[in-house]
Parts: sequence; structure tokens; C-alpha cells
Amino acid sequence: MKISSHISGETIYSNSSEAYSLHEKSRFGEKVDGKIRYSFYEALFLVEKNKMDVFSKNKIIPLRELMKKMQKLDKRINAKYSVFKDLRTKGYTVKTALKFGADFRVYEKGKKPGEEHAKWVVFADFESNKLTWHEFSAKNRVAHSTKKNLLLAIVDEEGSITYYEVKWTKP
Repeated sequence: MKISSHISGETIYSNSSEAYSLHEKSRFGEKVDGKIRYSFYEALFLVEKNKMDVFSKNKIIPLRELMKKMQKLDKRINAKYSVFKDLRTKGYTVKTALKFGADFRVYEKGKKPGEEHAKWVVFADFESNKLTWHEFSAKNRVAHSTKKNLLLAIVDEEGSITYYEVKWTKP
């Protein structure tokens, strides 16, 4: 059965039993104030997989319209969503990492947020965008200070994603 969710401003949430069940099983959403609250990426993914409907004023928002709405709020959503979808499809749990100054935090397969720590902080971008050494260094410091490995996710023109993992080593 599909999850019935609602959008209010920039928040997508559900209090359906299906939402709680999927959260327990696959860690989609976060429990907040007696509801399951979804990131944009989680909601897009679940709508695309036909597991969720998002309602606004009792009307279902189609996937394309939901994506347009989210593009207005996040100019980089296309690259970020491609990476989210790729990692989630491969079986990783992917959560936002705004408080870390990164796009996502990613948990190893089988690890659960709240019970384990994420292994990676992820920065997603298109291949056509350039990254300076200063920006690279800043991203590396974020990963190091949060005791996570840095994962750069580069999306090419065809939509293929290449991951570069950066670890600190002592010579």
C-alpha cells in the first residue's frame, strides 16, 4: 500500500502506518513530532518508485511538478538527487548532512542511523563544475572533523556517477 504524505511549505510528512513501517524497515524519513518527516530526496525517490503520493490541499502532486517545486528551493537538486537515488538503489541508507555542511551522510549497508555512525559525508556535483583546491580542502576538513570519509560523487553528462573516496593517512 502507498504512503499518503502531505507537503506544507518545505516539509513533507506522513503519519500513516505505512510510513512508520517503512521507516522501521528501511530508515526512510525521520520521526519528528509524532510524524515521519521526509527529505526532498526521500520523497522524490518514493514517489518515483510508486511507493508514495504527496498531497497538497487534497490533490496529488505529480512527480514532475514535485521536482520543479524542489528545483526552486535547491538549485543543485538534479545532481544531488541522482546521487541519492544511485546510493539508495545500491542499498545504502542516505540522509541529509546539512548540519555537517555536506550534501549527505551515508551509512554502510545494514547500518542504521541513530544506532551507528555514518561512514561517509558526500558532496555531489556535475562533472562540468570545477572544484578549487581550497574547496576540496574545506570538504576534506568537514569529513575529517566529523570522523567520516569524504566521498565526492561526480555526475557526468550521461548521468553516470563516479565516486572518489578520500581518506586521511599518516605517512
